[in-house]
Amino acid sequence: MKKIIFLVLVVGILIAGWAVWQNCLERDNGLILENGQINNEQTRQISLYYYNPENDKDESGNIMCSPAGLVAVEREVAVTQTPIQDAVNLLIKGELTDEEIAAGITTEFPLAGLELKGANLADGVLTLEFADPQNKTGGGSCRVGILRAQIEATAKQFEGVGDARFIPEELFQP
Repeated sequence: MKKIIFLVLVVGILIAGWAVWQNCLERDNGLILENGQINNEQTRQISLYYYNPENDKDESGNIMCSPAGLVAVEREVAVTQTPIQDAVNLLIKGELTDEEIAAGITTEFPLAGLELKGANLADGVLTLEFADPQNKTGGGSCRVGILRAQIEATAKQFEGVGDARFIPEELFQP
């Protein structure tokens, strides 16, 4: 009888130890928040590339309309199965903080009607399909070059993306 009681106590201690160990692992992985609630949403840092014209001037002070003016702003986003699409969608919302605006960062996003319809990555080439029913992605070469560069830089931060192309091909053309 003493052996059975001893065995039950040992098993109980092992189960309790395992439960404590699992709880510690979950806290370390961010699965349990400080208030004890379960965090089902893992997050990650991404960069969205907006434009600061002060960083894109030549010696005479002329704006060059080049990717040199791109500035990364950091955002914390949920980990999903579609990180590139999530990042591009967040970029084209054009939501800058007051601090970013005060620092001279600008964007023409959001563009009325512009919508990312899909993304496909194959052999290092990311194809982004947009709907632009109001033709807001057109305009002067400086403007469309910066808009295009913002999307490309945002997309290229992801592993496997070497080049980005847009469909329809008429998008982001002067």
